[in-house]
Amino acid sequence: MGTAGQKALLFDLDGTLLLSDSLHYEVFAEMFAERDMTLTPAIYENRIHGHHNLDSFPKLFPGEDPQALSDDKEARFRARLSGGTPPMPGAVALLDRADAEGWRLAVVTNAPRENGEHMLKAIGLRDRFELLVIGDECARAKPDPEPYLAAMRHLGVRAQDCIAFEDSPSGMRAAARCGAFPVGIRSGLTEDRLREAGAKATLADYEDPALPGVLARLRGD
Repeated sequence: MGTAGQKALLFDLDGTLLLSDSLHYEVFAEMFAERDMTLTPAIYENRIHGHHNLDSFPKLFPGEDPQALSDDKEARFRARLSGGTPPMPGAVALLDRADAEGWRLAVVTNAPRENGEHMLKAIGLRDRFELLVIGDECARAKPDPEPYLAAMRHLGVRAQDCIAFEDSPSGMRAAARCGAFPVGIRSGLTEDRLREAGAKATLADYEDPALPGVLARLRGD
């Protein structure tokens, strides 16, 4: 059980702390083209976005080694990030607010650890988070809530004292089931899709005027 009174913000990474979907899409489109296939937005949203590589690749490219495909895809993605990229609008100010309030901070992602570290460094925020939880290093990855529960155990916080920010259906289901207050970031999905997956509030980004109302849940206002 966590300590009463200690608060935390828990963030997914892709599409939540940085706008990375266009980069992932470019890589998948490149891989499709190399196989004389065409990636469409519908295929990306329904069969790739928010799905684990090792679940997606056997269906996308049957007969090929899914682990090798995943390693190749993630290396291409990291290469596109190597020059750095800005974080989600308002993210730095939100982290500053969390520090001022004494709220704990963690990233909870299904990305491979190498990618997670690379993305956080690319947006200049690696040192802001005390904890990076990787789905594959947990007993179960998202959409299971276990990665979020693991973060809470490590931080020593109660679910009711946490806000979890997500952008994909899979991640949103994990956030909704872990007991934290689940907030959807509309970087790739509509409010309806995020709420259908379990979001109790949604934001365009961290400059959204609805953010103070969300954070008031931690302050007890």
